[in-house]
Amino acid sequence: MKFLLRIIKNMPEANMQSILMDTNNSLRRIGRKISLMVVLAGAVMMLSSSNAYCIPSYARQTGLACSSCHYNFPQLTPFGRLFKLNGYTMVGSPTLVSAHDGSKDMQILSSFPLSAMVMTSFSDVSKATPGAEASATQFPQQLSFFLSGEITPKLGSYIQLTYDPSAGTIGMDMAEFRYADHTMVAGKDLLYGITLNNNPSMEDVWNTTPAWGFPYVASASAPGPSWSPILAGTFSGNVLGLGAYALYDNLVYAGVSGYHSAIQGVSYPADNTWSDNIKGVSPYWRIALQHDWGTQYLEVGTFGLSTSLFPTGISGPNDSYTDLGFDAQYEKALGGGELVAHASYITEKQNLDATYAAGGSASNSLTLNNFKIDANYNFSAPFAVALGYFTTTGTSDAVLYAPGAVTGSANGSPNSSGLTAQLSYIPWLNTQITLQYVAYSKFNGGSTNYDGSGRNASDNNTLYLLTWFAF
Repeated sequence: MKFLLRIIKNMPEANMQSILMDTNNSLRRIGRKISLMVVLAGAVMMLSSSNAYCIPSYARQTGLACSSCHYNFPQLTPFGRLFKLNGYTMVGSPTLVSAHDGSKDMQILSSFPLSAMVMTSFSDVSKATPGAEASATQFPQQLSFFLSGEITPKLGSYIQLTYDPSAGTIGMDMAEFRYADHTMVAGKDLLYGITLNNNPSMEDVWNTTPAWGFPYVASASAPGPSWSPILAGTFSGNVLGLGAYALYDNLVYAGVSGYHSAIQGVSYPADNTWSDNIKGVSPYWRIALQHDWGTQYLEVGTFGLSTSLFPTGISGPNDSYTDLGFDAQYEKALGGGELVAHASYITEKQNLDATYAAGGSASNSLTLNNFKIDANYNFSAPFAVALGYFTTTGTSDAVLYAPGAVTGSANGSPNSSGLTAQLSYIPWLNTQITLQYVAYSKFNGGSTNYDGSGRNASDNNTLYLLTWFAF
């Protein structure tokens, strides 16, 4: 928390004043809307109690409250991290066992491991984009079904199918099958496993890597910075990876996976209709050290991805990306609640031979960097607050980062930065009401007229109200 406050304190005074002035003006402009949302949220709170329990499939499988695995979703507790590393297979409910010739040939859960998640939202952007309204209501913003739980002893799943109202389609959002077991090495426990999944870093058990990092929810209708490292989302749901991992003595974690394209919404096998198709196999790696003492916990680690992509089709020139990341997570029991802080830094080296040859960039060698830090406090009462700072910097390129209304860059720079503040009301761990505000000090390379069409970074400041239910 002190690190985060020090960063904010050391921000250029002009940037900080700009954020405060723009935030104040935006909040006054939409004050009536805030009041309405507070009344609606308050009505829901009055109908709720503060008992902590949940009913999704993992809770039904284990017989444990969601608070055993989550501070609040998706932040994992130490027990939640071990539950995932052990293949989602801990069972506290009855199982069905069949036997043949005295040996077990099947053991499955007696309840079908199905859960659902519904997100509804209201978003208000400080200044409407051309031809659109400033406010947007989505019902749902997202609707997901989960097939998640033990398949057999030592083998479990996390499968998420999601309806996207913007596209009007249902797709495989995130999916993983995980096998895990234990052995002893030099008198210490070695937990080892195999993972089959569709998103680099979703296999991670810390909330520092892109798949599970802060902010955990965001507006689906508000403008966001146009450029980020490829590991931050390009491959999500469009690859298949097989990997192995191990945790030794609950101290040292290491894992490596290889990914290949498995793009949704295209013909198979791969042909010239494919885009961002991986050439060969892309390795993803993860190393972390963790330790807890008393009421405190610390993890530090590194992760990365190396990939070569055909921008279009299955042959010809390709672009290469190497992402190297560093992260830390700190937890401390504090004042009856829990303080959880995260930090991550990703630096990406780009060799854009294919894009440069096609005239899509002014240079074939660029860099892109992303830094995030956040602090979350989960009260013992049903509330949580969070504050995060984010910044993206990189090599300027007037062709790749070209001017364009809202999403472009007038000066050819990918640089963006800002703050995210969030308040959540959590009457039960499977129910959340979240109010979030995102304030930009820089957007796509600039603070004023960043896109060459007269739009300022603060015009994209967003107030966001979300309700989230899982059952």
